[in-house]
Amino acid sequence: MAVYAIGDIQGCYDAFRRLLDKLRFDPDKDRLWLTGDLVNRGPKSLKTLRFVRALGDSALTVLGNHDLHLIALANGFGDPGEGKGSLAKLLRAEDCEELVDWLRMRPLAHFSDSLNTLMVHAGVHPRWTVEKALARAAEVEDVLQGSDYRQLLPKLYGNSPSRWSGKLTGNKRLRFIVNCMTRIRMIDADGRLDYDHKGPPANAAKGLIPWFDVPDARWRGTRIVFGHWSALGLVVKPDVIGVDTGCVWKRELTAVRLNKRAKIVQVDCSK
Repeated sequence: MAVYAIGDIQGCYDAFRRLLDKLRFDPDKDRLWLTGDLVNRGPKSLKTLRFVRALGDSALTVLGNHDLHLIALANGFGDPGEGKGSLAKLLRAEDCEELVDWLRMRPLAHFSDSLNTLMVHAGVHPRWTVEKALARAAEVEDVLQGSDYRQLLPKLYGNSPSRWSGKLTGNKRLRFIVNCMTRIRMIDADGRLDYDHKGPPANAAKGLIPWFDVPDARWRGTRIVFGHWSALGLVVKPDVIGVDTGCVWKRELTAVRLNKRAKIVQVDCSK
């Protein structure tokens, strides 16, 4: 059995299928770890979502910021202009409600003890152990997967608070957890999330560093798999694997094998 992590698909269904063909993916034996952002920006969000759902237990996906935005839009929240074009066909589909409900039940984080690997869409706060990160994710999942989830959706938008505190409660606490796990890239010395910088780390303002470079981060000792940061590109290190290589920006869609050696497989998305 092979286990592959695949970066942000964002509706690039054709590239995704070409990558699976190149992997010789067998859903009866192999497993996919998808880092979220299945939809938006690309041309075939509806087809992508239908296909991933049909893969059943052979594909694990965590929620990305674009996935959460789709859930909000489908329930009447969020800016309808943002992503409206690329998601319009999905939002009009007869099975939209069914697909969105399936997506809503996906986790914010996934951990494998046998692989000692945690998957999130964007990253993990340096003050969180893996156990704490999973507990924080579960706080959001309990609400998002519950009957009153619509009350949470409009509260997820916004950049405040930018700094973690165990004293945070209510929507502010849940919003920070979501922002950290689905939007984090850079962080400052005081632990504040920076939401503005989206380019390469070398171009960031002074005092900002990538979340995974914070010294003495409490999650260390466990490998983290993430996407979200296309300008960062492919990162394969013993403790972090970043697999968003900008498929939707006409670069590559990437898979990295997580069990055995870290085999890298890519397809060209320039066309």
